[in-house]
Amino acid sequence: MKNTPVNIILKMIVLSALAAILLAATFVPTDAQLKILQQQQEEEALKAVLPSADSFERVYGDQVDADGNPVVLYFRGLDASGNIVGYAFKTTQPGAQGLVQILGGVSSDYKTVTGMEVMSHSETPGLGSKITEPAFKSQFVDLPVADLSLSSAGGKVDAISGATISSTTVVNSLHMGIDDVRAVEG
Repeated sequence: MKNTPVNIILKMIVLSALAAILLAATFVPTDAQLKILQQQQEEEALKAVLPSADSFERVYGDQVDADGNPVVLYFRGLDASGNIVGYAFKTTQPGAQGLVQILGGVSSDYKTVTGMEVMSHSETPGLGSKITEPAFKSQFVDLPVADLSLSSAGGKVDAISGATISSTTVVNSLHMGIDDVRAVEG
């Protein structure tokens, strides 16, 4: 077969179709596995931010996501007897380099932050990405909500040096999540 323009175009079409078929064949199982891994990550993070809870009950809103599923507003953390021990919530706020998604926990009386996990971020490696490190996250374990501010603003949270925007994003996200839960639960 000569490399005429028509033959070259036909070869490109056949190769493109083959690549599309292979991509489609790998996407479906990969997408399903990704959803399973995200669910596992969420369950582990829920237990980390609200360790006194034995189970979690999803609280849904009126909105639906892109797949048509109801949107989870927050989670009620329940003890073995079914009593509410606290709430966990996801919030997404703009950070220094992009969106930061936080999973936070608060006691049932809204007086104590029980923990914080970073679910996703695109902050600067070595600076803003330090919001995922244990040294930063540990500041939010059993932190009175009254002290949930950066130390430069009179609170008890030490900002990451060179990453004040990322640190502020975490604090603001936690305040927003607590306020959102309180607005629904009362």
